[in-house]
Amino acid sequence: MTCLAYEALQRRRWRRTICIGVGADCKSPQASDWALYRDTGVAHLLSVSGLHVTMFAWLAGAIGAWAWRRSARLCLAVPAPRAAMWIGVLAATFYAVFSGWGVPAQRTVGLLALLALLRQLGARWPWPMSLLAAALGVCVADPWALTQAGFWLSFGAVALLMAADHRAEPGWRGALRVAWRTQWLVTLGLAPLTLLLFQQLAVVGLLANAAAIPLVSYVITPLAMLGAICPPLWQLGAWLVAALNAGLELLRTWPFAVWHLPWAPGWAQGLGLAGGVALAMPWGWRPRLAGLALCVPLFWPALDRPALGHFELWLPDVGQGGAAVLRTHGHTMAFDAGPRWGPGSDAAQRVVLPLLRGLGEHRLDALMVSHADQDHAGGTASLLQALPVTWRLGAVPGGEACRRGQRWEWDGVRFEVLWPKDAIQAAGAGAKRNAASCVLRVEAAGRRVLLTGDIEAAQEAWLTREEGVDGLRAEVLVVPHHGSRTSSSWSFVQAVGPRVAAVQSGFLNRFGHPRAEVLARYAAIGATVVNTADCGAWRWRSDRSGPPMRDCERALRRRYWLTPPIALGEPSETALPDEDPDPAPFRP
Repeated sequence: MTCLAYEALQRRRWRRTICIGVGADCKSPQASDWALYRDTGVAHLLSVSGLHVTMFAWLAGAIGAWAWRRSARLCLAVPAPRAAMWIGVLAATFYAVFSGWGVPAQRTVGLLALLALLRQLGARWPWPMSLLAAALGVCVADPWALTQAGFWLSFGAVALLMAADHRAEPGWRGALRVAWRTQWLVTLGLAPLTLLLFQQLAVVGLLANAAAIPLVSYVITPLAMLGAICPPLWQLGAWLVAALNAGLELLRTWPFAVWHLPWAPGWAQGLGLAGGVALAMPWGWRPRLAGLALCVPLFWPALDRPALGHFELWLPDVGQGGAAVLRTHGHTMAFDAGPRWGPGSDAAQRVVLPLLRGLGEHRLDALMVSHADQDHAGGTASLLQALPVTWRLGAVPGGEACRRGQRWEWDGVRFEVLWPKDAIQAAGAGAKRNAASCVLRVEAAGRRVLLTGDIEAAQEAWLTREEGVDGLRAEVLVVPHHGSRTSSSWSFVQAVGPRVAAVQSGFLNRFGHPRAEVLARYAAIGATVVNTADCGAWRWRSDRSGPPMRDCERALRRRYWLTPPIALGEPSETALPDEDPDPAPFRP
């Protein structure tokens, strides 16, 4: 795909570029554009750009050869075909660097340079050796390329095409047959890899690619290149891009256009990748049928849900904000939707939705947003757009107001709203929305979790009086207001007495959350403080026990560049006052 596509979508014609085909390094695409291409299965056009880079190299080489033959002295020094070959390599390198030097462009330049060198030396390498040499060169230049989806999609697609070795057929019908087989090959072979990278499969991908690949590769990309010489051609390309996107939008509206699948275990992923290769190869029907069987555990993994009478809490790392997922044996609820970071970007879209889909959730039985602050409600629209929601509570458009006394039970798990005390309080809590935060208690098998939103000392004092010590007791407390000094009063901390105090705060956030004095209060009662900024996503289940830090995502998926998760606030014998002083005014 071309950056021209994004310029047309955004109507920024004053900022046109010719960074065609290397996609991931162009800065223009919006989240909605990426979602459209991903949902229709044409995202590889932004990642696998070898055809476009090679096309540019071929064009530059042809022009260079024509110019080289005009000079007898140059031809005597270096044959024109040999000169054209290296001119093409240099042109491809310039094009790739100018466009951002993305991983697919690096792979293409590396292969072109290697093949040119082999031809110069008169040597022949088998294609796997050439491809591995190019991959090694990319990794040496940029070891982090291994973490990018484009690396695996790019080299995977080229490896499939080289292994299949489709021969050209005469006539336009033969060309169509080869194009169809090539598209079918890439679609089948990359399906398991796409599923692993994006947790979804575009069912309409084959049809979408049948139109998008020739249009982008043979019409839009050349128009964008020639537009550097004749700018009016950019306008024609923009119209074609708009037409392509309109067609993709139509395909995305089809039922079951996108198939979201849950996470599969490592062994199922390995089998699925092997099965995808077997399906794509030009083998007999028996090996292909065996390949399809290998894909079954990846496409239909077993779901891990709490047993009846138990529940599960997920606290994802959404930065400076709040979001939680609660799951029982047959129901799923989201409490808060995370912050909004900017136009088209929020925590629900980037963190919460991938988590829900990875868990195999396709709907929400309830969505409760504690209050309307953007760090808790910023992702609400994304959740409502992506998933059907049966029951809306709190600061959700068209939702029912939270009020004390609301109770329900799912699969033997009891849910109860403790605050606000009535609907009038929820609507008129004053200029500070924190005071109207929904407070939810979840209980099963004698174990409790308390989710508190951004309530402050005044609301904590009221709950302590009304509920008493026994009523507020909870094993897990999601710390109010991210550990702000305006919350977690000493009397409230004593009344709840959590074994785990979970904080959702941003790394090095400008508010200084969680405050040291707040951590000291939880340490004084022997609570383990888990902060998602250090722990990553944190998971807790009522049917399991063990050290809280064991269930940190950072502990489960270690990376060499991350420090091990630590529990904040070790138990202390420091005496604290019986009554919390008046909280200081909130200052960022």
